[in-house]
Amino acid sequence: MISEKMVNLVQNSSIIRAMFEEGKQLAEKYGEENVFDFSIGNPSVEPPKEVKEAIIDIITNESPNLVHGYMNNSGYEDVRAIIANHINGLHGTHFTEQNIVMTVGAAGGLNVIFKALLNKEEEVIVFAPYFGEYRSYVSNYDGKLVEISPNVKDFQPNLEEFRDKITPKTKAVLVNTPNNPTGVVYSEETICKMAEILEEKQQEYGTSIYLISDEPYRELVYDGIEVPYLTKYYKNTVVGYSYSKSLSLPGERIGYLVLPNEMDDFANVAAAVNVANRILGYVNAPSLMQRVIAKCVDAKVDVEIYNRNREVLYKKLMEYGYHCIKPQGTFYLFIEAMGGDDLAFANAAKKYNILIVPGRSFGCPGYCRIAYCVDYEKVINALPGFEKLAKEYQ
Repeated sequence: MISEKMVNLVQNSSIIRAMFEEGKQLAEKYGEENVFDFSIGNPSVEPPKEVKEAIIDIITNESPNLVHGYMNNSGYEDVRAIIANHINGLHGTHFTEQNIVMTVGAAGGLNVIFKALLNKEEEVIVFAPYFGEYRSYVSNYDGKLVEISPNVKDFQPNLEEFRDKITPKTKAVLVNTPNNPTGVVYSEETICKMAEILEEKQQEYGTSIYLISDEPYRELVYDGIEVPYLTKYYKNTVVGYSYSKSLSLPGERIGYLVLPNEMDDFANVAAAVNVANRILGYVNAPSLMQRVIAKCVDAKVDVEIYNRNREVLYKKLMEYGYHCIKPQGTFYLFIEAMGGDDLAFANAAKKYNILIVPGRSFGCPGYCRIAYCVDYEKVINALPGFEKLAKEYQ
């Protein structure tokens, strides 16, 4: 028999992944060109050419022991130094390799920092809507996830409720901006107010509360929007980053954590993170991809490809009678479910071979997420189905 904890996790396995599998089955039945799978955030844009060139160069010219061998659990020192300098150039920070820990993607990074920080029943606050896997990540270490209800007016965090729900057991606050599933970027005003509340509560309770910023979508923004870099606003910030979206490398599982020197108990947190990387079974982030990233820190995907999808999909859905805040980043639209029942609405969309994800997966029922990281032709061909679906409810 499997563990009791895993019984629950299996029963509540990701709806997104289930729909992804359903999409493959529908494609076999109706033909891939006739199925419009907007369920999973799997980048459709090619990785930059620099990535392929770097892989070939490294495999051809670098020592096999360097490319494929073990290293410090936190990653290669030279790679971490290159990343630290890159961040400093972008954000005016002052990090060194000692502040960077290479991780197995952002998910691996979050699990590592939770392993390092959480005691049983300590609380991690999240703002709905949020990536549903956060529930499992916190549960992995016997923490308690505390949800802040969604502010559906503009999907900026509900800071009044946030203030009220911070307790002496609050160990961390997890934010994701640009946000999955809404595409909203948390404003500088929001971040400043959040930091003020956290400082106030730390003083009130005499505790350290860590702000963890999950940032796989940082580079995927539109219309000149800037994403605040949170270490500049609150010293107890940990940044988790992934190249899954920024370089279209989700399957390569490569990312990093940033741990500022100024954070409370820095030396012990950094040591714990290093050990957690090993004992969770990652040992270290993939060696080849670390070396690739060192050569590609300035590379970018063509965000305009996503933007074209965003513009046409948003414009047409609004014409059909859907309601949605126009996303400022990511490659997601978060639409109101017609009829109010997100699960029923997502099931109704399947009649037109359209797969979208119910908002309850993100702690926000009554909405559905559309992942428009698909080919432009797929977006265009799906529009008649979206129009017919809307007419069912009008």
